[in-house]
Amino acid sequence: MKRAFIGAAFLLGLALLVPRAEAQTGSARGRVVDVDGKPIAEAKILIEYLGGVTRKLETKTNKKGEFSQVGMQPGPYRFTVSKEGFQPFTIENRISLGEPTELPEFRLTTLAAAAQQPGSPQAELRQSFQKAVDLSSAGKLDEAEAAYKELLAKWPDIPEIHQNLGGVYRQKKDWASAEASLLKALELRPDSADIAASLATVYQESGRPEKAMEVINKAAVDNPQDAKSQFNRGVYLLNNQQSEEAIKAFEAALAADPGLTEAYYHLGTLMVGQAKIPEAIQYLEKYLSMSPGNAQNVATAKGLLAALKK
Repeated sequence: MKRAFIGAAFLLGLALLVPRAEAQTGSARGRVVDVDGKPIAEAKILIEYLGGVTRKLETKTNKKGEFSQVGMQPGPYRFTVSKEGFQPFTIENRISLGEPTELPEFRLTTLAAAAQQPGSPQAELRQSFQKAVDLSSAGKLDEAEAAYKELLAKWPDIPEIHQNLGGVYRQKKDWASAEASLLKALELRPDSADIAASLATVYQESGRPEKAMEVINKAAVDNPQDAKSQFNRGVYLLNNQQSEEAIKAFEAALAADPGLTEAYYHLGTLMVGQAKIPEAIQYLEKYLSMSPGNAQNVATAKGLLAALKK
């Protein structure tokens, strides 16, 4: 009897120790859904401790949109939920010991829907941006410059604003300011063929063709699968009368995007210059079959085909 009593006491001691160990931390549970209440899987939850010590945790939702986090020191936390295509959602909540803290439901709105809401930051941005574009299109360059600068005061990290401001400076032939704006735009979006082309145009028009070619080459090397970057390189090489390299660039553009219509035109004309008649006919016929919109190139292609087939 004495031995049995000791054993029972030992087990009782274990039973008492377990809750004490668990009680040192808290946990949280939550659910992430869209505006229709449908679960959002693979949403990222950033959990930040607000109790004076920097602590960050991350987790993701499952297929049911649910998530949980254990091992949390009791105290105040900030929960930020993010998912590509959705507007981030943040709440603050205190985590206690014992049972998991049930968080309010995270209901995410798509970025497109958020942008349409009257008075939203996105709606304000879109309206102000269009106003600046309209001023620029109307030739009111000083007013357009002021409008874009006002936008940058609120949204300094949007590359399109820097890009368009660079375009305004280009029209004003303020080459230094145009270069600075476009370099900043390219820093924010380094894979943009359009921004690289705009910067190259500034260099070309300001008498620095070697810098223009440097920018175009870098964009093509850094983005080998981007058809527009390869196409832009082909155009610059063609203008520099580097036909062999231009052919390779246009071929690379078509390998990345076989639907890049104008690449067929340029390859066709380059083949004419190299007296490769069958290839020229093939490229030019392909070009015309795609219903291109460049009237001048269409007329040239038709004239070349007529001459080649005589």
